[in-house]
Amino acid sequence: MMFRLALIMCITVAPLVTSARDLPLQVVAAGTGEPLPDTVVFLPRPWQAEVSTATVEQENRQFVPHVLVIPPDTSVNFPNRDNTQHHVYSFSPVKTFEIELYAGTPEAPVHFDATGVVELGCNIHDHMQGFILVTDRMHAVTDAQGRVTLSWHDDRPVPGQLRAWHPRLSQNSEPALVTVTAPADGPLTLTLEVEPAAQTDSSLQRLQQRFREL
Repeated sequence: MMFRLALIMCITVAPLVTSARDLPLQVVAAGTGEPLPDTVVFLPRPWQAEVSTATVEQENRQFVPHVLVIPPDTSVNFPNRDNTQHHVYSFSPVKTFEIELYAGTPEAPVHFDATGVVELGCNIHDHMQGFILVTDRMHAVTDAQGRVTLSWHDDRPVPGQLRAWHPRLSQNSEPALVTVTAPADGPLTLTLEVEPAAQTDSSLQRLQQRFREL
């Protein structure tokens, strides 16, 4: 089981709980209403995935995708598409590894067999951050507008408890306690308490751009 704590969701519209097949959600940040992409919402049924390989690229000094969700026993490649070297690592207990300074594609992928959250970093570029979630549960990931539709495939009611995760949770290895509200129109709204987005240092970006142009 990926998480030991459950995300408790209070859905205020009873008919929707008892009869929904597709559950649209809008995930936003508390206080600001900012849409939250890369929120992973889990369903209480197994994920019968056949994927055995996946890819996390380094491009423009970022991990792409920022959040990758994979089943256990998946091997992940880490190709470097930048014109500078990277040094990819993780200290996460789920998977600790290190790919020392390199360009191009490492010879061997990294194998992920245990479920949980793996945080990625680059020893050369401190601002680079990415996440791999290894899970055996069905899930959906919000899009750029923080929206997702949970598909329900049987006659059972949608449970009052679901699990969810976002990179900017203050404890991003655990789910948060949230309430889902039902506006008069539009999808249900899930509000998460998250840390503010990191501010980009534009002067540093300009310096890095000049370095790339040398």
